[in-house]
Amino acid sequence: MTRILAYRFSAFGDVAMTVPVFREILEQNPEVEIILVTRNSFSDLFAGIPNLYCKGINIDEYKGFFGMGKLAGELTDEFKPDYIADLHDVIRTKILNRIFRRKRFPVFKVDKGKEEKDVLTDIWNIEKSPLKHTTERYADVFREIGLSVQLSHQYRETSAEKSGIGFAPFAQHFGKMLPLEKSFEVAKILSKNHKIYFFGGGNNEINILNEWEKKIQNSANLAGKLSLKEELQKISQLRLMISMDSANMHLASLVGTRCISVWGSTHPFAGFLGYGQSVDDVVQVKELTCRPCSVFGDRECYRGDYACLHELNIQKIIDKI
Repeated sequence: MTRILAYRFSAFGDVAMTVPVFREILEQNPEVEIILVTRNSFSDLFAGIPNLYCKGINIDEYKGFFGMGKLAGELTDEFKPDYIADLHDVIRTKILNRIFRRKRFPVFKVDKGKEEKDVLTDIWNIEKSPLKHTTERYADVFREIGLSVQLSHQYRETSAEKSGIGFAPFAQHFGKMLPLEKSFEVAKILSKNHKIYFFGGGNNEINILNEWEKKIQNSANLAGKLSLKEELQKISQLRLMISMDSANMHLASLVGTRCISVWGSTHPFAGFLGYGQSVDDVVQVKELTCRPCSVFGDRECYRGDYACLHELNIQKIIDKI
């Protein structure tokens, strides 16, 4: 049995995108075992995948060079891997890679395509073309190790009974989030014919969605009420999910639920569309040549008006239902 030690610590959506990659790699290479090191809170994402063991850690317990040295020592002693796969390529993992190389382990790391993404997000570049999907970048790491990997880019339904519409109106960054008044209107319109379930996290989002639940008939706020395992189960039972370019889109992919995704300053061309989701279910203002101006939605709008979000016609979302 070949044992590969892989690590990806954040962000939630990026970690979620590793799940279908691991599943298909291990199905195609049954002689391989993967140990994934990630945050404790992400462990439920990886339940039920044969030959995959998720080692959840509190990353804050391993600070700086000495902390990474401690972590590398613990992982080496516990798992004795044959190969190291860095699926993150940040300062922490660069330190880990250096330590593992000194221990004579073969180390392979993801190519995040930074230069390509810089070109894609140049607002003066009007010739946009799609980049490699992030899941293919993850798979490339294992191909370099020597495994045969052919991704299907198809999600798998995990629930036969589906009803209701999930709505996740929030995102980590402002540049990815439809104005709340528009999201409220979408939910209000759809609630006339569909049960609406709100998803979110954090006290502010919970409070906002509690108010929406009071004002919108046929709706229920699930924010703050479910564990990750329970949230995945509920999303699997939805007819569809409506999400920003955010983690909820990726959760829908993991459990085989169709997702209508809203994109503002970001763009599916950067390679982050939910696994198996259709480009036909993408909602965006295509006419703006400045898009995308950001890979993650964390840059200020150079125009100052976030036209990519404020000019988005909500009827485009409703028509896709």
